[in-house]
Amino acid sequence: MAEQLTSLADDRVLLGRTSTAERVSDILRSRIAEGYFPPGTRLSEDSIGGALGVSRNTLREAFRLLTHERLLVHELNRGVFVRVLAVEDVEDIYRTRRLVECAVVRGLGEPPYALDGVAAAVEEGRRAALEADWKTLGTANIHFHRELVALAGSERTDELMRSVFAELRLAFHVVDDPRRLHEPYLTRNQELLRILRSGDRHQAEKQLAVYLDDSLEKVVEVYRRRVGEGV
Repeated sequence: MAEQLTSLADDRVLLGRTSTAERVSDILRSRIAEGYFPPGTRLSEDSIGGALGVSRNTLREAFRLLTHERLLVHELNRGVFVRVLAVEDVEDIYRTRRLVECAVVRGLGEPPYALDGVAAAVEEGRRAALEADWKTLGTANIHFHRELVALAGSERTDELMRSVFAELRLAFHVVDDPRRLHEPYLTRNQELLRILRSGDRHQAEKQLAVYLDDSLEKVVEVYRRRVGEGV
């Protein structure tokens, strides 16, 4: 925890002169997504508030916001913890992803599509794989799907899926073999990009639906085992 708090203290400069609960929650959300605070970690008000230099009330409001996003959970007389997802949570996350991501691709309209962000995420993943950085590859995969959603041009959809993807990262953090989980999807991301560049959104939607179903099956398989082990 000491190392995490030292790193967190470096983020104080991000708060600037207008420290708000929203900005604190942005910092904590990023740190949770990066795995600095793994699922099951108790978040100390005194330690985190001191590291960021914010008041207890501000920090409590940030905790409340992240609890609303399902990233934290408040346990009576115990404190605030990074949430540990149940298998049912993982299944529901993927249900939401399938509904939203497939609908975005289905509604793209006539090509060409603005795919620069999608292509950049594929390149990010390719570089991570070359460096055998599997955690970064998982992040690049999230970026790929976030850029897919961004093709809808909807701020509300982006906001919804930002929360969904952040929650998905909680499941990824209990996986003991990130290479096995993430590496196969680099090739599938490249193929989806190729299909979208060809303008065939109907084929892209079909491929994406199968992709997400396969991903759910693999994540749930690993997740059941790891959670069953008490991890």
